[in-house]
Amino acid sequence: MIPTDRPHLTFAAASHPGEARQNNEDRYRVSSYLTERGKQPVLLALVADGIGGHQAGEVASQIAVDETFRILEGADATDPRAQLQEAIVTAGRAISQAAGREADLHGMGSTIAVAWIIDQELFTTHVGDSRIYLLRDGALRQVSVDHTWVQEAVAHGILTPEEAIDHPNAHVLHRHLGGDRDPEPDFRMRLTSEEPDERSEANQGLRMHNGDQVLLCSDGLTDMVSDTEIQGALTNNPPAEAVEQLIALARARGGFDNITIVAIAVPSKKARSRGCLGTTVRLSTAVLLLLGLIAAGMGVAYWLGFWPWAGQPEGAGSASPDTTPAALAPAGPAPGGGAGELPPLPSATPTPAPSPSGPTPTPVG
Repeated sequence: MIPTDRPHLTFAAASHPGEARQNNEDRYRVSSYLTERGKQPVLLALVADGIGGHQAGEVASQIAVDETFRILEGADATDPRAQLQEAIVTAGRAISQAAGREADLHGMGSTIAVAWIIDQELFTTHVGDSRIYLLRDGALRQVSVDHTWVQEAVAHGILTPEEAIDHPNAHVLHRHLGGDRDPEPDFRMRLTSEEPDERSEANQGLRMHNGDQVLLCSDGLTDMVSDTEIQGALTNNPPAEAVEQLIALARARGGFDNITIVAIAVPSKKARSRGCLGTTVRLSTAVLLLLGLIAAGMGVAYWLGFWPWAGQPEGAGSASPDTTPAALAPAGPAPGGGAGELPPLPSATPTPAPSPSGPTPTPVG
């Protein structure tokens, strides 16, 4: 993919260590690209939450970001699911290898949540409890599935969703990057609570609609802020203000963990219309300014007497044989002119042609 500084979607991202920790073990990155073949716009976003403490967690999450982006930046985006699979597995192996080389990093790992938007198609994958949300038509839905002990307990009817919130095993992960086994990327994009896993995986490549928003976050947000509050922030604010508001809310409630959020928005029809209107107004203003400059230039030319369309005085004929008006004198070559130079561009005021009467006779003394 080809990096570009002109993303086709609006986004905002921020991270805060919270109120209870000195280190921030979360990492995130958002970058925009063009595909090499079709020049389709691409946005790639990622959130990773490190595990391990004593700086090992932040090492793991940084490796997760770096390796995932390294693989996907070199991809052609023609087979997103296979390329995401390769990127996540490669990142997991890199974390395991780094942990094996240094005793201080032993046991480190990371979660990961990725959104890869190719033109208007959304592809996602995740490992761990960093979440991916989709806001569509004013309704927020968690499309990722937490890889935690309590989530599996809820799925099997052992716990209710309410009991899972404050359960002691709420943060016990069943999947993460790092460790002795390759990670298992989860490609379920759950749009309804009733759909089977096969249907959820088939949702990959979901066509984004005008007004859709995607949010990626670490559990430092969702531990402190409800889905209803996340929905309200995204619905009532542009991405940058929504991210700021949500981080402030999580901090105000204790901020017991690092807080990281990436919010991505597809412009609504109203926003697109405003953009088109603004472009039209700017173009019209530029045209009027140009016409004004041309009119001013013509006025100055008329005042100075360089007005080729002005009528000649009554009785005036050809130029006098012994004088040639300066306005009709043929122009000589430009100083310093030479072969190979481009001809001058036409002026706003046309240059009169040389007199048809020929060269000026030399007066005899």
